[in-house]
Amino acid sequence: MSRADLVEAIRQKRAILFVGAGVSKNVGVPTTDEIVAEIAKQLGYDPEWFRSLGDHRTLAEYYRLVKGTLGPLRSWMDVTWHRADVSVRESRIHRLIVELDFPVVYTTNYDRWLEKAYDAYGKPYTKIAHVGDLLEVRPGVTQIIKFHGDFDDDASLVLTESSYYERLNFESALDLKLQSDVLSRPVLFIGYSLSDINIRYLLYKLHRLWEQSSFVALRPKSYIFLRAANPVQERVLHARGIEPIISTCEDPGEGLFQFLSELLEEVKKK
Repeated sequence: MSRADLVEAIRQKRAILFVGAGVSKNVGVPTTDEIVAEIAKQLGYDPEWFRSLGDHRTLAEYYRLVKGTLGPLRSWMDVTWHRADVSVRESRIHRLIVELDFPVVYTTNYDRWLEKAYDAYGKPYTKIAHVGDLLEVRPGVTQIIKFHGDFDDDASLVLTESSYYERLNFESALDLKLQSDVLSRPVLFIGYSLSDINIRYLLYKLHRLWEQSSFVALRPKSYIFLRAANPVQERVLHARGIEPIISTCEDPGEGLFQFLSELLEEVKKK
């Protein structure tokens, strides 16, 4: 399978990167189960029993109703996810993301590790979490769009069931920006599992945007890096204009590192 189009798009600064939770695991960001356990702890429930009462979005919704705010949970997440003993320079994947120099990076992660990576390697960026942030966009400066919210604003986090349903409306200012961006550029998705309904719904919505236009034949190809082969999912992705790139390594983190390393090497070739 040729990746020549993706390589050329990155080289010409036309490609968009979409970063999921799998990337943040390199720097020890807790799993969803650990977040649920912390919600149970703060509410005084046994974690195993509490986990059986609903999915993590419903449990986060319950937490907000009981506490009246996500503040304490958000504070725990912020502190726990950004421990002082962890250096983003230890993440080879974050280094490669910076070196690949995408002009636009979307992320569904709340954490600050992308921003910390750009800071660590002296690469300027503009963080966009709200419509007002679009006024700060500068030519030639990487945009990091926090698509599911940012720790600087509790209300922006897509964590509860209600916030998730609102995100499904696909009508916010950031949604409109995404629609504008993807209609003219190829997208590379990394760090995602296709068991995640968020990414599956996003891929479906992007496909529908093109289907509803009169220029579907001009659609740029997009790509998703997958940790393992899945012929069913691959067929569905192909039908939606997404080219799966399958890892050749059993370890997910090592597989992604190898893929990004090879991609960077190809981009640097003249």
